[in-house]
Amino acid sequence: MTTPARRPVREDTSWVLEPLLELPHVIHAAVISGDGLIEGRSPNLERDSAEGVAAMLSALQGAARTTTAAFAGDYDVTLRQTVIESDQGWVFAIPAGQNTCLAVFAGPEVNMGVVTHTMQVQVATLGAKAMSSPTRSDSPA
Repeated sequence: MTTPARRPVREDTSWVLEPLLELPHVIHAAVISGDGLIEGRSPNLERDSAEGVAAMLSALQGAARTTTAAFAGDYDVTLRQTVIESDQGWVFAIPAGQNTCLAVFAGPEVNMGVVTHTMQVQVATLGAKAMSSPTRSDSPA
């Protein structure tokens, strides 16, 4: 009998959100996988809402890449940032490593530069921690 391969256990990455949530006018933050799964979320973001955000942001990132590629005529596109402005505030999304993105929702009066800079710092911190952490899996020893 063959034992099926198991997906490695992903570490909860919510810790990367704390410095973002301390910024003025930041309301929510999340770490989202490229396939639309929530990997970390701010404490006051309900699970159902977080899962909806993850699914929609994953689709939005794909649409942004495809739109940029169509405009540029070059299909080798790497997104650096996706920004949405609404009357309710701002959504910022940036890549956070392999197949992951960091997303923040902030009120209309937020300082965009401070938020995006802090997001970049946290992505670098997340990457450094991932590179120094041993690989984990959920298979028995």
